[in-house]
Amino acid sequence: MFATERRNAILEILQDKKRVTVKDLSKILNVSEATLRSDLSNMEKKGLLTRTHGGAVLDSPINAENTFSAREKKNKESKIAIAKTAMTFINDKDCILLDASTTALEIARLLKDQNIRLTVLTNGISAAIEMRDNPAITVILLGGMLRNGSMALEGPFGTSILNQIHVDTMFTSARGFTIEEGLTDFSVYEVELKKALISKVEKVVAIIDHSKIGDNSIASFANIQDIDVFISDQDIDDTLKETFHNNGIDFIA
Repeated sequence: MFATERRNAILEILQDKKRVTVKDLSKILNVSEATLRSDLSNMEKKGLLTRTHGGAVLDSPINAENTFSAREKKNKESKIAIAKTAMTFINDKDCILLDASTTALEIARLLKDQNIRLTVLTNGISAAIEMRDNPAITVILLGGMLRNGSMALEGPFGTSILNQIHVDTMFTSARGFTIEEGLTDFSVYEVELKKALISKVEKVVAIIDHSKIGDNSIASFANIQDIDVFISDQDIDDTLKETFHNNGIDFIA
């Protein structure tokens, strides 16, 4: 079991039990206690859980740094710049999909004042509210589970509508991006939803600010071959540019 898969499994167990010991995890996952202690330390640094004597608990309420309102304020200027670039990939009469990220929210804020006919699917409650008063935009809110500290509806419940609607472009952010893992996030429910969405759309546009490049989270929802366009707020090194070019990815900063 790879580290990412193992940590994903730990998070799933915690979301079910809320509290777990290293000894129990070792039995369930058939992994050494030393490896699991390292995993738990790594996950605590990412704000996913809290270490306890001999184990870990799922943070409740969610760490204030991970709430939607806190993330919305982080690197805001970068997100606005990325959103303005993303707007160039949206055309009249398109059907697009916005994830529930704070960067996608900035796209929604730009769209609310545009005289453009669109159908927008989103699992982001805040994004849907931003666009609701634009009569030219049809907003479809994907159903799902509302997680504590989040403004996202998560899980596979809303994916059935994608069998009835053709989506031109999906705009998605992530908690991290690496060449090896692709786009990663920490919520297993959001990862599950994003995987389903990506499999149904024509084009995937990654909207990732510079702070997330080179970092990764618990689970991958898109590998590098799934991405068509990568928009960021800063330039990247030549090695990553070459990798993008070799995989047919358009990079824009």
